[in-house]
Amino acid sequence: MSFNSILIANRGEIACRIMQTAQNMGIKCIAVYVDADADAPFVKMADESVLLSTSYMDSDAILSAAKQTGAEAVHPGYGFLSENAAFARKVKNNNLIWIGPSAHVIKVMGDKLKAKELAEKSGVPTLPMAADLKDAKDLGYPLLIKAAAGGGGKGMRIVTSPKNLKESVISAQREALSGFGDDRIFIERYVKKSRHIEIQILGDEHGNIVHLGERECSIQRRHQKIIEESPSPKVDPFLREQMGEAAIKLAKKIKYCSAGTVEFLMDDKTGEFWFLEVNTRLQVEHPVTEEVTGIDLVYEQIKIARGEELEFTQDDISWHGHSIEARLYAEDPGNNFLPEVGTLIAYDTEMAGDIRWDSGVEQGYKVGTDFDPMLSKVIAWAPNRIDAINKLARGLEKAHFGGVKTNRDFLISCLRNESFINGNTTTDFIEREKPNGEQVLSENQIFNASAAIALWIAMGNRASDEVTDFMPSNWTNGRMPYQRIKLMILKNEIEIKYQLKRSGLFEVMGTNCKIHAVDESGIDVEVGSHRFFAQVTRADDQILINMPFGDLDAVIVPRFIEPGNEVPEGGLVAPMPGKVIEVKVKKGDKVKAGDTLIIIEAMKMEHSIKATENGKVTKLMVSLNQQVDNGATLLVLDS
Repeated sequence: MSFNSILIANRGEIACRIMQTAQNMGIKCIAVYVDADADAPFVKMADESVLLSTSYMDSDAILSAAKQTGAEAVHPGYGFLSENAAFARKVKNNNLIWIGPSAHVIKVMGDKLKAKELAEKSGVPTLPMAADLKDAKDLGYPLLIKAAAGGGGKGMRIVTSPKNLKESVISAQREALSGFGDDRIFIERYVKKSRHIEIQILGDEHGNIVHLGERECSIQRRHQKIIEESPSPKVDPFLREQMGEAAIKLAKKIKYCSAGTVEFLMDDKTGEFWFLEVNTRLQVEHPVTEEVTGIDLVYEQIKIARGEELEFTQDDISWHGHSIEARLYAEDPGNNFLPEVGTLIAYDTEMAGDIRWDSGVEQGYKVGTDFDPMLSKVIAWAPNRIDAINKLARGLEKAHFGGVKTNRDFLISCLRNESFINGNTTTDFIEREKPNGEQVLSENQIFNASAAIALWIAMGNRASDEVTDFMPSNWTNGRMPYQRIKLMILKNEIEIKYQLKRSGLFEVMGTNCKIHAVDESGIDVEVGSHRFFAQVTRADDQILINMPFGDLDAVIVPRFIEPGNEVPEGGLVAPMPGKVIEVKVKKGDKVKAGDTLIIIEAMKMEHSIKATENGKVTKLMVSLNQQVDNGATLLVLDS
């Protein structure tokens, strides 16, 4: 079953990741893409590409692209059709090689209810559950509602009291139907002080199955992982062996063939663990396993798909050092982690050091609402955990990227949190520790950045001046006021006054500054007695400057501001672009603080707009199925 060409039925970062290994193996890689991805890096990286007129969920169009290009195999990546049994079956029926487990295994494991039943039959512990509302009360609160057919946090709700159960179930069912085409849900007891531990498995068609140790994925927001590591700071060799044996027992029961992950929930206090699900695909967090084992999982997937036998046994596998991965998202941690849109005006990881960037974006990439907002995965390896933490945090600071709001500062705050460093990384970490979503800077740090920006702009203006370039900057034969520029930094407007002195130094707000070197990419400057190099990127009035403490966004405030649309008093606005899928009120209705008024869907996730205070709806400015922009006024509430 050898093959030398693969069609990758996916996009972005994971498409690039698969191509990296496959192309190194001498295999031709074919991409499929939609109009929104026409300029994406994965399209450029592919040997050839086919435009889809529909979407990445169109299995017939993808198979047509495979035939058109002569592809011999299909790799589904993760997400989209990766766990779609019907698609896997179609691939096989079209005489193509499917790089993944069998359609039967995908179908059985894709149904969480059937998977739990099989786990129980295999002797793997499972959490008590209910498939019906009326049985939920016997589990005890809090409860966790989960979609039977999906993952990634979609269709998942935590319920703390009976009064919220029915509404939460309806919302979860609707989201599950939208995300997976299946509205079935089930309810489990929610274990608050727990850890999310998963075991990576590999199986071949000759019956060989091994595990590659655990990953801890407990740091989550909106039930989606953002920081993963291997090994877990809480799992000792004995527990690793127990969980590994449980994973292999289940994998053998279903005759698993390919790479997969068996996920467990572990009680932080007792070490007791329960089966959650089997992911029949590559996981987003697979790189940390690769880093500590030295095993390329995509390489193994391809070899297994060719019918080859695993070249190692369980006794051959060893783990070295520690690896941590952070997921970079275009999102606002200060706004409930809702996705952001915009253009990456910079994306330069050269200064980040010896860390791995699995990325699907580049400078100029436009982040929209069509797809998941993940930009990159950043992975650090070191001989021990604390060095891996420091390496990753510093690498995130030194990388120069921005133009759209991201969770970068939030990730750094998590990594530098004392509880995280001490390994207290239970699933309630974010709720418990409340890491900062934005940088906390001193007045001196903000001044240094502002001065560097002002002088970089001044020298850039000077370099581009072809009319009076024979004269010194700001030269005058009389006493004239300082040059000045206004910047918006961290939601504060700052005015910087500066002047070139006869000595060749600049005076900025009473502080002497010396420029040692400057060009279009940055400035080497001495502010007072503090010297540093700052990388700078400008796009229109947006400025991104990389200081010793990390990137900082600034906006040049125009001298004359055009009047814009103002939000009326009492107006509730859309927190992100999306589609109105439910309007629960009408004009004249009286509401109470906390009531859900409107529900918006974006990226297959629901976002509820709630009343901020008691009041009366005086204006309703949207209707069902209407598309709304970020910041659009939805309704006006009179208190």
